[in-house]
Amino acid sequence: MAFFRPSVSREAEVRHHADQEVGKSFPELLEKARAAEAELRARQAAAASPGDLRAAGLAFDKALTDALYAAEAGQRATFGVKSYDDRIRRRKGKATPKGAEWTAEVDRLRTLREENRLTGIARVPRPVTGVTR
Repeated sequence: MAFFRPSVSREAEVRHHADQEVGKSFPELLEKARAAEAELRARQAAAASPGDLRAAGLAFDKALTDALYAAEAGQRATFGVKSYDDRIRRRKGKATPKGAEWTAEVDRLRTLREENRLTGIARVPRPVTGVTR
């Protein structure tokens, strides 16, 4: 008697390998985000102009987004190749120690990015033109 063992789809294998490659870049992307945050905080402490604060805030947002995408890729790769096709496997992957570690890191980066988007990016006032009384 032969047992049928469903194989993983080719698309899932390709996505898994792509996520492994992207996930490898997470440490250096996280370091870039830390450097961008330090630059933003230094400009805030020096009371820089709103334009400089906005540029630093946007650079920090970009660095956080890149690090977040790499963390999400590392998380998916940690869950395993079968998790791309099966939601139960994804849930089981989150329950492992390594999966929980990646999930916490992804949640932390998402929270930090949203906080920066709400309060860290300075709004530059624009002059109103064409208004007559």
